[in-house]
Amino acid sequence: MSLDAQPPPAGPQVGADEWVARQAHRREYLPSWLGDAQRAAERIGWWPRLAIAGLAGAALPLIGLGGFQLQVGIDALVIALLAVGLNIVVGWAGLLDLGYVAFFGAGAYGFALLSSSQLGIHLPTYLSVPIVIIGTGILGLLVGWPSRRLIGDYLAIVTLFFGEAFVEFTNNVAPNVLGGPNGIVGIDPISVFGHQLTTNTGYYYLLVILVVVTMGVLRLLDTSRTGRAWRAVRDDPLAAASMTIPVNRVKLMAFMFGAMVAALAGTVFAAQQISVFPTDFDTPILILIYAGLILGGAGSIAGAATGALLIMVIYDGLLRSPTDSGYLFYGLILLTLLVKLRPWRRLGLVLAATVALGFAVHAIAAAISARAVAGSLSSTGWIGSALHDWVIVPANATVAGNWGFVALVCLLIALVQASPQWRTILLPPTLYLAAFVWETRLSVEPAVTRQLMIGAILIVMMNARPQGLLGQRRVEAIT
Repeated sequence: MSLDAQPPPAGPQVGADEWVARQAHRREYLPSWLGDAQRAAERIGWWPRLAIAGLAGAALPLIGLGGFQLQVGIDALVIALLAVGLNIVVGWAGLLDLGYVAFFGAGAYGFALLSSSQLGIHLPTYLSVPIVIIGTGILGLLVGWPSRRLIGDYLAIVTLFFGEAFVEFTNNVAPNVLGGPNGIVGIDPISVFGHQLTTNTGYYYLLVILVVVTMGVLRLLDTSRTGRAWRAVRDDPLAAASMTIPVNRVKLMAFMFGAMVAALAGTVFAAQQISVFPTDFDTPILILIYAGLILGGAGSIAGAATGALLIMVIYDGLLRSPTDSGYLFYGLILLTLLVKLRPWRRLGLVLAATVALGFAVHAIAAAISARAVAGSLSSTGWIGSALHDWVIVPANATVAGNWGFVALVCLLIALVQASPQWRTILLPPTLYLAAFVWETRLSVEPAVTRQLMIGAILIVMMNARPQGLLGQRRVEAIT
């Protein structure tokens, strides 16, 4: 990483805060052509980049996406909208809200009750959606009010309780109204200018428009006094209070705006799914939203949306197929080695030792017992051909995979704690054991593997770029 080499402005900036005026000169840029690409993108401007991204998203269905790919796109856009809303609370105001998904559920259930036969109410979209958004915003105020003086872990516990309480409430309270575990079905579609959206293509385009418009509105909010107040509270609440910023009111506003964006996503989700169930708003959804925000970069509108889109494409698209997930798994390992291992001779030594170890282990296991290599690889294609005589897969692969997973966790812990010399020695057996566990256990359990892969991606990202893909880490130049 390198600091931008442009000279700072000479003398004080009239009519501007000195810290704000010199913001561009406290930025870190990637080295070489990557830094040049960052500067070129910044010269284009935020609004043109948003327009280009919106046009690119709108053009995707025109290339002939199938039904499955279109549904993945819809799910990704819903999570992107949620991540953009969560960015208000977490990225800007610095509030660790673990109950955010409950506002998503409140929006979905609110729309379902006002637009279905559950209560016999069928309000038009132009009435039901604003009512739900405003009502959920008030709910955000009510949740934020007792939490406004809490910070850190205490706030996380309170909001987590709220999220779990919402799931229990929809499951067990007023089953005649909320449907209990059976949820609410037969929800009316969204109507836009008198036209009902009944296809996935229509909902996809609606979500593209909503994500772009929401990002635009939040950009205006980010550059306003409220946005600056949020960031001041995030960085130092005591300093913000001493500068006459109403800290508690600013926190409540963050809860309210975040809840309203989540409610908007919930209304579209409920209408597109034609049903809502309590399990739709449980912890796994919260994990995906936070994963997208962390991957893209907390505090960045574009980062939140981009990270969420990438997470959902990987989670719902690539990791559903054993072949595609194998490409991602081995590609992630190779990318990590390329980024972290220096000098290059160390990387070559580790890779050569890993390859030699694999062939030796496979040959020894085959000589001892034919059953030790009687299983079949989960990977197919050229990866399966390359690993056929390298990774051992015993006849009883499940039991061996379970023991291998335990051993892999122990090796990873040792790898983190070891000195650089021992780390180089432990890397080949760790890499081989990872491939063994993948082929015998992980690739055949997609529900568990998808969560582990998302976690691995985040670990790599946080080590390589802690501020996320599009997040900004500001530094103060010392002269």
